[in-house]
This record gives sequence, structure tokens and C-alpha cells, in this order.
Amino acid sequence: MKKTKTLLIIAAASLVLMIIITFVMSIVAIRTANKRPVSLEQIVIQSHDIEFCDDIYFAGERVPLEMFNIRERYERELLSNTYFHSNTMVLLKRSKRWFPVIEPILKEYGIPEDFKYLCVIESYLSNVVSPAGAAGFWQFMKSTAQEYDLEISKEVDMRYNVELETEAACKYFMKAYERFGSWTLVAAAYNAGSARVAKFMKEQGATSYYDLLMAEETERYVFRILAIKTIFENPEKYGIYVSNELSYQPYKYYTVKVDKDVDNWAEFAKEHDITYKLLKVFNPWLRSNSLKVKKGKVYEIKIPKKPFNITHGHIMNLIGDEQFFDNDSLVEGGEI
Repeated sequence: MKKTKTLLIIAAASLVLMIIITFVMSIVAIRTANKRPVSLEQIVIQSHDIEFCDDIYFAGERVPLEMFNIRERYERELLSNTYFHSNTMVLLKRSKRWFPVIEPILKEYGIPEDFKYLCVIESYLSNVVSPAGAAGFWQFMKSTAQEYDLEISKEVDMRYNVELETEAACKYFMKAYERFGSWTLVAAAYNAGSARVAKFMKEQGATSYYDLLMAEETERYVFRILAIKTIFENPEKYGIYVSNELSYQPYKYYTVKVDKDVDNWAEFAKEHDITYKLLKVFNPWLRSNSLKVKKGKVYEIKIPKKPFNITHGHIMNLIGDEQFFDNDSLVEGGEI
């Protein structure tokens, strides 16, 4: 009996001790959690809980978020782009370089500024080539590019010239707007083709993008644009912090007019104190190592300025020059 009582006392004491230890560990865990940085999962949950504004517009046209399927589609893309945190951050950093190039051209042609976001979802602001053969920031097929006066040959492909391809895209948008009278439908047509969108409208008797049943890719297209626009306009709200200093800065360059044949672009680059690689980075539309120039034709070649013209060779030659590693001298010093 006495032995049993002793065992009960020991068991009770152990239970009390375990409760005390558990309580202390809980307090420590809570305090530690409060000091930890917010995880990606927490960011997504917080974004999901944010009540977004019901008044959302694309190119001045209101998005009918009162419709349940429209709201859900928009939220799906918003959460998806927030979840892929690193990818969205890279796109935001790239936009600091390329939006200043694209925006003035859109304005010149009278195209709403929101169309710059098409470029983001089409190519991620890079000169990619799709499996179907579409190329450049705006993903023009060869036939469409030539229809809009973009030169394509073995030596040049102007789909890789951001300025010229943006102008071609603007001409497409203008033509599509004359046909549909809605910028939202113009965006859909850029993805699916004007003829296909017109066919859907006729078959279904609908005049609004939001009332049309289309292929999944086209149905997602505008909502992907809207999601990118929403995040880019207020990235901090969605847990994305990108400082201007760490974003990709616009290229600095001067242009050289070329109206005669160039036998060797590597030699041309050397004459301008840059590498062949840098020449191609700044002029990706050059597709070979030489160029035949037709009479009366003039090409503008971009030559990078500091700090974009710095090569590894320069670094190795100037490794002992303290001024070289002065950021201000890199950015401000000299014209080229």
C-alpha cells in the first residue's frame, strides 16, 4: 500500500513537471515565432486575406468583379503571382529597365499604358522564342511581324528590337480597337487572334470579353495582366520589396549609324572598345557576324556607356585602380 502511494506521488509530480515544462516551451516558442521573418506561406495567406478593391480597371475599362466567376478568376491569378514570389520580383526588377522604353511608345500611338503589362506576361520582358516560333518581347510570329513592317532576314530580325517591335504591337492594337471598340477585347485578340475572337462573339452573341467562353489560355489572359498590374502598382502590399537601387537600371548607350556593309561585327565591336557579346546584348536583332546594307538603308547600332560597357578585361587591367571600384566614377565618369 505504502509502495503504491509512493508511486502515485511520483507520477503526480512527474505530470506537474511535464505541464510546467510544456508551458515554458510554449512561451519560448511564441516569443521566438514573433521574432522570425515572415515565411512565404504566411505571405500568401496574408495576401489571400486582403480584401482587394472592387473598382479595378484595365485600360480605363472597369472589371465586373461583382460576377462570381470573374472575381474568382482574378483572385486565382493574383494569388498565383504572389505565391511565385521570386519570379514576380525578377519581373518587377526588369520592369524598371524596360517600362521607360515601352511607355513613351505606347503614349505616342495613343495606346493605354496598361498594355505594357501584356509584354510582361508574353515574354517576361526578355527576348524569348516560343515553341511555335513567336519571338521578342511582344512574341510576334514571323508572318505577323513582316505584315507590320519588321525586317527579318538571316542577318537581322527586328522582332528582337524592343522599340520597333513595340511600335508594331501598337499598330496591331490600333487596328484591333477599330474592329472591337474595347481595349479588353483587343488584349484577348492579341492572345487568340482577332478572327477567333470575332468568331466567338458571333457564335455566342456576346459583346464583352467577360461574357465570352473561350479557350482556357485566353480566358486567363486578361486576368493574368490584371494580377501583374495590381501587384506592380503596390508590390509591398503583397510582400514584395524591391528597391530602386537594386532594380535593373535602364541601359545607357549612344548610337552609331551604319549605312555600309559590316564584314565582321567582332571587329566593329573592338573598334568601339566593347566586346562582341556586349554588342549583341545591346543589339540582339543582329543575327549573324556580318551585315549587308542595301542602298539608302541605315541601321542604328547601340554602343553601351558606363557602367554597362565594363568588361572582365577592363576589371583585370584596372584591378589596382581604386577609382575603378568607386561606384560614382563607374556611373558618372566619362561618356563611354
